[in-house]
Amino acid sequence: MNDSDATQSIRPRERDGVSEAAIEHPRLLRAVDKRRDHVRGGGAARRATVLIYGDYLCPYCRRLRLVIDRLRKSLGERLVYVYRHYPNERVHPGAVFASLAAEAAGRQGKYWEMHDALFGHDPPLDEAVVRQLAKGIGLDMKRFERDVTDPKLRHHVEQDIVDARKNGISATPTIFVDGVRYDGAWDFYSMLEALERPVGARVQRTARAFANLPASAGIALLIAAAAALICANSPLAAIYRGFVDAQLGVGPRGGGIWMSVADWCSEGLLAIFFLIIGLEIRREMTGGSLSDPRAAATPALAALGGVIVPAAIYLALNPGHTAPGWSAPADTGIAFTLAILALFGSRVSAGLKVFIAAYAVADDILAILILAIFYPHQLHPVWLIAAGAATALMFLLSRWRIYAGWPYRLAAVGVWLTLHLAGVNGALAGIVLAAALPTRPIPAAGPLLAQAATALVELEQAERAVRHAGHEVRRVEQEPIWDWASRNLSAAAARLLSPAERVERDLAPWSTYFVLPLFAFTAAGVPLVAGIGAPDAWRVLAGTILGLAIGKPLGIVAATWAAVRARIGLAPEAAGAAFIGAACLCGIGDPLSILLAEQAFAGSGLADVAKLGVLLGSVAAVGLGVIALSLSAAPVTPAEHAGEPADAKPAEAAA
Repeated sequence: MNDSDATQSIRPRERDGVSEAAIEHPRLLRAVDKRRDHVRGGGAARRATVLIYGDYLCPYCRRLRLVIDRLRKSLGERLVYVYRHYPNERVHPGAVFASLAAEAAGRQGKYWEMHDALFGHDPPLDEAVVRQLAKGIGLDMKRFERDVTDPKLRHHVEQDIVDARKNGISATPTIFVDGVRYDGAWDFYSMLEALERPVGARVQRTARAFANLPASAGIALLIAAAAALICANSPLAAIYRGFVDAQLGVGPRGGGIWMSVADWCSEGLLAIFFLIIGLEIRREMTGGSLSDPRAAATPALAALGGVIVPAAIYLALNPGHTAPGWSAPADTGIAFTLAILALFGSRVSAGLKVFIAAYAVADDILAILILAIFYPHQLHPVWLIAAGAATALMFLLSRWRIYAGWPYRLAAVGVWLTLHLAGVNGALAGIVLAAALPTRPIPAAGPLLAQAATALVELEQAERAVRHAGHEVRRVEQEPIWDWASRNLSAAAARLLSPAERVERDLAPWSTYFVLPLFAFTAAGVPLVAGIGAPDAWRVLAGTILGLAIGKPLGIVAATWAAVRARIGLAPEAAGAAFIGAACLCGIGDPLSILLAEQAFAGSGLADVAKLGVLLGSVAAVGLGVIALSLSAAPVTPAEHAGEPADAKPAEAAA
């Protein structure tokens, strides 16, 4: 096996058309092990660990090494420094041999001496130069030559590459701070702040760690819903109702827009939620799981079955004046569903998760259509025409390729206002905005890399000039080049995302961790004996519970079976107990289910009964899904593979 085989013999596995190497894991999957890893420092009681996957010939690893050296001087023994190999033989011939040489030196107790020598010597670093470095640090060269060709040593380097690929790493250097991937700036002060962990950095780190949990969105919703139930069924009930029913408005009482806090959450804040849903649907329909007709047909029909069968069960129990509640069991709380699926690990295949995610997109489309078609308030045609005009203006802005954000924000406010005044739920303005936000063709990387590299090179030269001139007061940020460079770097970074992608990235956390929990808190606070004594209340409750817990999985399984038998769509990857368990979990309701229950029985005590049915039906769906998944067997997966790393190399590519 030659030097390049250490990386070229290992390739990433393809799964669902996407390389598994592209799946990022923000937490370090293999913890630091002093018996295997090379560890530097760490004598102090309060320590911070920096682990780097690097390549001795990568120019950016070499620049980062200077920052690491400065951090070591500043933090002393408090800094634990760990280096793992990720050589890119294809881009840097000789990188694998350099890694093997460092490991061979480690067998003679001089790993870090060789590590420093390799990074300290200017390229080129061919095998002859590496051998001279080994000799220069006093290694036994006969033993060095034996060790550098030892298959066990090569396996050690290959294992680092495999571990890196499992973590979704594709470029060097990649940094982990205390086991969490560090995506901040690589300058000294930014990294020092991440390591010293002041209060702000700790809060940000904790929030990021929570957001990276697969179940974090479900946990946030569950906490909000539980808090609402506790408040509504405790001595705090009066305070809770006072908060939820408090009137807030814009303009005078007689002529402005005044609604309760609960209504502002369901019609105002939920516009952000609908915006994110709309952007996800748009992305899936243009280039995702719903772009291929046959691949999209099965989950789309499963979503249709997951609406029709629960509605049929509900209507069978509620043929009279309670029939409007048929929509309450229509929607799936996908955040809860995927969170529970994640807890079952290998029992749930990646293909099944993709199927459920595609199902959720189609299910959201159906739920939005139900809300828009079946539950408009008293319609006012004049305002409906105005809403159409505001919508047309928004699409006109997109057609004119206006990429600034403020015109769309103003138009979105206009759409929301006119929809509300027209008698339609204003939250649907989010869907309109999602459809209208402009996209842009994916930019070629080369020109952007050249732009960024030019700005950074000019900035570095200006910094050197100021330093060499010996100015004690004047700094580089006071030079004209600073503003020019920052503008170019900002422009290059901004071009990587289209306006639609930028909005989704910025607002998705707000939707997940603020909008939905706040809506759940204002909507889920129903008394557990909510109107149960009212006529027909038990039929509403039973219809909603059975619709979610029984109707949902039955409709999904039946529609999927029919689509596959009719050869309309493709069969999902998983079958048997795992698929049935996932279908059962799709019976978990979410804030949109509660909103549909509210709209179905607006102004009636039966709304609380339907909401209670959503909550109890969701609990039953979780129980059935967990039982089915517990009985399923873990899918057989092929052996793990990994592929070549790539440098993070803006300057090199630009050159």
